[in-house]
Amino acid sequence: MVKAVFTTKVDPTYDDLPEFRYHFPRTYLRQVEAAVGDWIVYYEPRRTSGNLSSRGGRQAYFSTARVTTIKPDPSIADHFYAFVSDYLEFDRPVPFKADDLFYESGLRRDDGGTSKGAFGRAVRSIPDIEYDLILRAGFSEILAPATVDEPILLGLAEEAATFERPIVERMTARPFRDAAFSAAVKSAYEDTCAITGLKIINGGGRSEVQAAHIRPVAASGPDSVRNGLALCGTVHWMFDRGLLSLDDDFTILMAKDRVPDTIHRLANPDGKLKLPARPELRPHPKFLQFHRDTVFKG
Repeated sequence: MVKAVFTTKVDPTYDDLPEFRYHFPRTYLRQVEAAVGDWIVYYEPRRTSGNLSSRGGRQAYFSTARVTTIKPDPSIADHFYAFVSDYLEFDRPVPFKADDLFYESGLRRDDGGTSKGAFGRAVRSIPDIEYDLILRAGFSEILAPATVDEPILLGLAEEAATFERPIVERMTARPFRDAAFSAAVKSAYEDTCAITGLKIINGGGRSEVQAAHIRPVAASGPDSVRNGLALCGTVHWMFDRGLLSLDDDFTILMAKDRVPDTIHRLANPDGKLKLPARPELRPHPKFLQFHRDTVFKG
């Protein structure tokens, strides 16, 4: 098993849904096969779509997941799907480069520049220690951040298992995942309730807003910002019980004759969800549809 980086755009050319699957051509089959059973990180490039002139991507690692299986694409020859589990969004995106530090050593040329050829590969194998460093930086809210000395000290073919095991074991535990999901969602929504626009900071300087899953964890909902909403406590309770939901255009839906007038008055005046500024962080239609179809009582 080998860890890897999977590149996916905001508006992917392939049939990617990173929370569940990664679509790729035969070119990368060997690298993806090597990663089955192991962990990968997702990377968002500068281009946001297949248009060569598109720009605006974060050029950053933004989540991790575990590759479970590979299946052929039944509709396109020589294309495959890598299915993943345990998807978890970082609490902050991690740029591929921080000053002179490349989190992927393979992206660095001998002269210190960036290798465009290496960057051109959508799937890239990485050693355990580089995966570990990306995780430490991505989960900076709940893990001690990596220092700039670590890549130099640990990148010399040193055994990485002692560093990997505690992080991976914690990452699969629910308390760790809840903390990471909460930090990522609150950051995306700027600590503001998406339905009411309320932003309440307590005496300790912490936001009172809560992170809600759109597709519940109990229904295999992923810990993805696109499957999350920042909601104040009462609104969170109502959303989880199907009294509130959202249309695909982010119109706020309320169950008929079940929602008190005070909630109608508290909701955003335009009747729309307050959205993250970046499109890639907004609720995904597939999760919204699941909530409407299986949770909403409207």
